[in-house]
Amino acid sequence: MAFKTIITAVCIGIMLSACKSIAIAKQPENSITDVVNSTDVVLIDVRVPEQYWEGTAYNAVNIPLKELPNRLSELKGKKVVVFCNKGIQADQAMQILEKNRIEAYDGTTWKNVQAIQHLNNTKNH
Repeated sequence: MAFKTIITAVCIGIMLSACKSIAIAKQPENSITDVVNSTDVVLIDVRVPEQYWEGTAYNAVNIPLKELPNRLSELKGKKVVVFCNKGIQADQAMQILEKNRIEAYDGTTWKNVQAIQHLNNTKNH
């Protein structure tokens, strides 16, 4: 019985410390809405050109994920938002950009970025 009590106490301690570290995690300084709508951001659609031409966010530039490592010099010193269809390629792009110390934000999908832009335009009119 004492063994079960000790195990239970250890498990509770581990869970509480795990929750504590999550609670104090640093929140991003800027929300994705603020970043997408800022005037100094570069919106990058990392999908292949065929998908980009089918539809994308307003003012988005197409830099396919495969080309991104070779085009980092174009992005140095800029604030960028990356996005794709489902967010998987955007996550990969984020890793590349963060590794190369480029200020990057994950817009997830082009429809998400487009919706953020639409909301901003609705508020301003």
